[in-house]
Order: sequence, then C-alpha cells, then structure tokens
Amino acid sequence: MMPTWTAFTKIDDKTRAEALGEAMEELDPEPTGVGVFEIEDGSGLWEIGGYFIEEPNEVELALLSAAFHARGFVVSEVPDTDWVDKVRRELTPVVAGRFFVYGSHDADKIPEGSEPLLIEAAMAFGTGHHGTTQGCLEALDRLAGEGFVGRNVADVGCGTAVLAMGAARIWPETVVASDIDEVAVEVAEANVRANALEDRVICVEAAGFENDVLHERAPYDLVFANILKQPLIDLAPSMNAHLADGGYAILSGILTRQADEVAEAYAAQGISEVNRTTIGDWVTLLLRK
Repeated sequence: MMPTWTAFTKIDDKTRAEALGEAMEELDPEPTGVGVFEIEDGSGLWEIGGYFIEEPNEVELALLSAAFHARGFVVSEVPDTDWVDKVRRELTPVVAGRFFVYGSHDADKIPEGSEPLLIEAAMAFGTGHHGTTQGCLEALDRLAGEGFVGRNVADVGCGTAVLAMGAARIWPETVVASDIDEVAVEVAEANVRANALEDRVICVEAAGFENDVLHERAPYDLVFANILKQPLIDLAPSMNAHLADGGYAILSGILTRQADEVAEAYAAQGISEVNRTTIGDWVTLLLRK
C-alpha cells in the first residue's frame, strides 16, 4: 500500500481561503483532492487541506501560505491504514435523496426503503459528507425519479466509487469506475466488495477516459466526474467524445465562483447546463449533450 501525504493550513478569511484552495490545484506534485472548510467552532477560521500521493513540495507550500497570509502548512505522511480508523470515527450517516451513506458501525441505522451504500476504508473525499458527493447523489436521485434509466454509466475520478455504486444500486447494467490514483482504485474495489457489487461495478486505473475499458464501453448515457475545476475543464473535449447524444454528465468538485467557468467550457462542447445545485460552498452541475 502507498502512503498518503496531507497538507493543512488555516486562514481567517473565506475569500482568501477559497483562493488558496484554488491555487493549491496548481502545485507540482498536484494534490489528488483539495478541501476548503469553515471550522465550526465559532473561531471564524477556515481550514484548507490537500491530499497527495507524492510528497508535496514544502517550499511551494510555504510560498503559498505567505502569499495568502495563512498559517504555515502542516505536512504529514499518513499510512493508509490510519484512514480506516479516522473514517470510522468521523463518518456519520448521510442521506442524499434515496441514498443512505454509512459506515459499518451504523449498519443498524439504515432507514427502511433507502438505498444503502457502505463506505469503509476511505480517504476524506468521497465518503458522502463532502458537499460534492452529496450533490452528485442527489442529482442521480432526481434523474432516476424523473424516469431516466442509466444503461451505460461511468464514474471518472471515482474515489471511493460511491457514485458508481449508487448507479449500480438502482439500475441493472454494469457501471465502470476509474481513478488516476492507484490507492483510490484499491479503496474503490474494497467498497464495491463490501457492498456485494463485484459483478456490477468495474474499477480501473485511468487518467480521465484514457483506458481501453472506458474507450470500448463508450458512448455513455451518464458520466459522473467529481474532481476539481481545472481537471474538469481539461476533460470537456474527452467528455464530448465519450458521451452519447442526449446523454447526461453530473459534475462536481466545483466552488460556487468556479461554476460558470466550468459550465461554459462544457457548453462550448455542446454539453449544456440543465440544473445546478449548491451545498455549502460547492456546486453540482447537471449537463446534457
């Protein structure tokens, strides 16, 4: 198993916190995820964190913290096994439409009639608590409620594979889930097994759609991409190439002030906005080609 690095800092201003989070996306090595969260203790502070599969450049981080008048970054190497206990401690059930995302310690709380999604060993992104994941599951719930049936679905940048599993729970066809991060693919496969969906969700390692399995299964009638602003914009032409006419894309990992820029990049590819929802500072876009 590969180690993971985290880099966290704090800042006392929302605008600068969001700008710092966006700037972190440009680091080299780049983070696999960036989060900006208000600390709910009345202090007025915001926490900005990045997750890395390569050790981050502490000189670059120091320059960033100075540029945005933030505290110095605290960088930690975290063995994968530590995430299991962390998530078990912190994961409380989340309801997103018909979906109920939970850890095994809350198995006795599954509401009758819900679609349960068990998330066990996971990094901080993709557990269902992040507004982006919740927004994507709610968009999936609404689409299905309107009568849409996904017959060919992909989850690009799948993380824990919670979105792929959500689609596999409600529709009969096999879903393909991909992530650029080898560790994320292992986490996804573990969660797929825990949900007894081994025959329904295929997990592959890929950057975007760059994998033979993803190419061969195209075109898709629904694609999830819950990543970050710039990777989403970079993905737009490839999304157009792999999405069926009339197909939907559910995009997130987008701060509210980034949503128009992402939507415009996809509109330029003929993939138009149908709906957007906001949870906290995060936007989920539903688009249709």
